[in-house]
Amino acid sequence: MEYIVFDLEFNQDFSLPESRKVCRSCFEIIQIGAVRLDRDLKETGTFRRFVKPVIYPEINPFVTELTGITTKQLDSEETFPEVFREFAGFAEGGESVFCIWGMADMKELFRNIEFHKLDPKLLSKRYINLQPYAALHFKLSQKRLLKLKTTVELLDIPLVYGFHDALSDALYTAEIFRRINRDSIHSRRYDPDKDSIRPRQSRQLVDFSRLVRQFEKMYSRKLTEEEQAMIRLAYQMGKTGQFLK
Repeated sequence: MEYIVFDLEFNQDFSLPESRKVCRSCFEIIQIGAVRLDRDLKETGTFRRFVKPVIYPEINPFVTELTGITTKQLDSEETFPEVFREFAGFAEGGESVFCIWGMADMKELFRNIEFHKLDPKLLSKRYINLQPYAALHFKLSQKRLLKLKTTVELLDIPLVYGFHDALSDALYTAEIFRRINRDSIHSRRYDPDKDSIRPRQSRQLVDFSRLVRQFEKMYSRKLTEEEQAMIRLAYQMGKTGQFLK
């Protein structure tokens, strides 16, 4: 049995209202990084590919600031179907177990597969989410989900790479796996059908016009279009959960 520790970087146009988004429930993958480990958790290979976006062709400035990835940089890359087939080959089919830091990467991987009408059977459905196990390692509640960087620092793992690069984050996750590995860590089976990209029937929508009026009332002036866009962006970024303490 082999383990595939992988990480993804995403893009989405946060400024678009939900009704205008091509894929309302998914973030578009723009980078895949992975480390292959054998049963003894020794590294046997790495994978790092950028992906040319087609759902949201322009990289959001926030994503560029976070990852360093630009629209121009991705222009010459392959689109997701081509990169996915390479990744599936690297992952070696259904016998491996995916290792991830949080469920978002697993969900978005299969949502992108569904959006592009690719074959999900090319990948294993077995996975280990290491994030709650890291909390247990430090005798915290499994609900206390630690950030990757925080865990790296707590385990005194050398900061050899930057963060928010898919391969770098996968390498850090692999090292965390080695350090907290125990008999109680078991894989689970992921069911993509429970996280379909089909829009949910009931969802709450924010009245942004009303929200803007409230800000204008608080500051006793008219907000500029740039300020209104920043408010919308801040709300959408907050929904991703990336800034939870």
